[in-house]
Amino acid sequence: MSIKRSSGILMPISSLPSPYGIGSLGRAAYEFVDFLEAAGQSWWQILPVGPTSYGDSPYMSFSTFAGNPYFIDLDALVEDGLLLPEELSGIDWGDDPRRVDYEKIYLSRFEVLARAAERGIPRDRERLSAFIGKNTSWLPDYALYMAVKRHFGMRAWTEWDDAEIRLHKPEAVRQYRELLAKDVEFFEYIQLLFFEQWESLRAYARDKGIGIIGDIPIYVAFD
Repeated sequence: MSIKRSSGILMPISSLPSPYGIGSLGRAAYEFVDFLEAAGQSWWQILPVGPTSYGDSPYMSFSTFAGNPYFIDLDALVEDGLLLPEELSGIDWGDDPRRVDYEKIYLSRFEVLARAAERGIPRDRERLSAFIGKNTSWLPDYALYMAVKRHFGMRAWTEWDDAEIRLHKPEAVRQYRELLAKDVEFFEYIQLLFFEQWESLRAYARDKGIGIIGDIPIYVAFD
């Protein structure tokens, strides 16, 4: 008689070991899947994987649909030719491997991803266009929101200096999408990177008989 496995372990992606200050969708995630299989587990429970807002709680996200850029595996970007190994050296990601220093990651991660995007967007334009086309219900607005937010110093949307874009007026949306086109494309591209890595990990887990489950925020964060 066979016994169906039904047990699992909670492991937030952010808690996986990493040389870059926070866990990612990289090698450690695959090794954890292997560990779960070897331990006779069926489920990997995670916390929400959305981009975190102030306080860096997984339950305070800028988006219901987007993935957290902090979780993009940088070593995979090196292997893909989007980053050079020396571009990851000498960066202060934090000095305590048991804790995530979100301030240091915030100050460094997007600079590194910007270098990857400079190389990747021209090369991957066809893939990016297809990805945007599959996610038109949320991606263009999310990318515009993040670009405008950065334009106004990452302040909450209620503090933006332009009332027209605060209220999502169509003409303001058009103007800012044009004004911030490069930044909008950057935020779209790093979502492509996240979701390609995320789907690869999920497929690997499925092949190992491991399901990935978790909860989602049951409310909308104000910002």
